[in-house]
Amino acid sequence: MMIRILILLLPFFFMLSSAEELKVISDTFKGDQQKGISIFTGHVKVTKGSDELNASKVTIYTDKDNKPVKYFAEGDVSFYILTEKQEKYKGKSQTAIYLPEEGEYQFFTKVDLLRLDDFRRVKGDKVIVNTVKGSASAESANNEPVVMTFTLEDKKSKPKSAAK
Repeated sequence: MMIRILILLLPFFFMLSSAEELKVISDTFKGDQQKGISIFTGHVKVTKGSDELNASKVTIYTDKDNKPVKYFAEGDVSFYILTEKQEKYKGKSQTAIYLPEEGEYQFFTKVDLLRLDDFRRVKGDKVIVNTVKGSASAESANNEPVVMTFTLEDKKSKPKSAAK
């Protein structure tokens, strides 16, 4: 039976922009503070505020001040993100990178990203979302198309004004 490890890394893993707690739950943990690397493996769940990241393995890189500069998630990645502009995203991929200083999420391989606010869905092999600039891009591999789906309002469902 695998013992689940709950690690609350106090000031070591606070994000730059706020004092919200970063919580990592995993089966195993290995870290090297000198190198600024923390590796979490097995059923990894990372939460900060309302954001959530799940993966088989997550590596967190920190700078000399022990502030996270890069998150690298791999293996059946799933996520929920609330941006600074209050946009909500959820999705999955095989690999994900988060760069907190840039506010940028990079998703790779079998990406399925859904913006919950307007149900825009993007499928591809490389999708980048910048939460600070409000920009996004997508690419696909092997000459396959990037697929973007929009949910459109039906004009017939608009209420009609009453005629007198």
